Amino acid sequence: MNIKVGTGFDAHAFGPGNAVVLGGISIAHDHGVIAHSDGDVLLHALCDALLGAASLGDIGQHFPDTDPQWRGADSSRFVTAVVGMLAARGLVVGNADMTLLAQAPRIGAHREAICTHVAALLGVERDCVNLKATTTEYLGFIGRSEGLGALATVLLVPA
Repeated sequence: MNIKVGTGFDAHAFGPGNAVVLGGISIAHDHGVIAHSDGDVLLHALCDALLGAASLGDIGQHFPDTDPQWRGADSSRFVTAVVGMLAARGLVVGNADMTLLAQAPRIGAHREAICTHVAALLGVERDCVNLKATTTEYLGFIGRSEGLGALATVLLVPA
């Protein structure tokens, strides 16, 4: 079996707004994020993990922030496009594991909705998607509540 593993990372600074989008789900927060698209750090990290596992570069190569068509874009569109690229190469997702790095917002109440949405985007069963969250114990830009970040790891398997 030819399996492939990829990792991804994304971070965005907080800015004006009253919600953040995480895993395709809008979550009320005292800030928004500064980003060209919707700034969904979970889905951006996930895209980079998927693209990396398939040796297809990174999210910036496929959806550059210099392209006006992606201004304010729903990052779910990026995941759907990447899954299509994988299918064209005969690959499907085996599982995805994501970690949110943030002092806030807390995601416990939203974890199931996020995982269910991500599973649907990836075309996998819900139990193939995991989401964890951690703080940085008030260290660094995340700890100072200046922004948030995400990590993702994926396993790709032949279709």
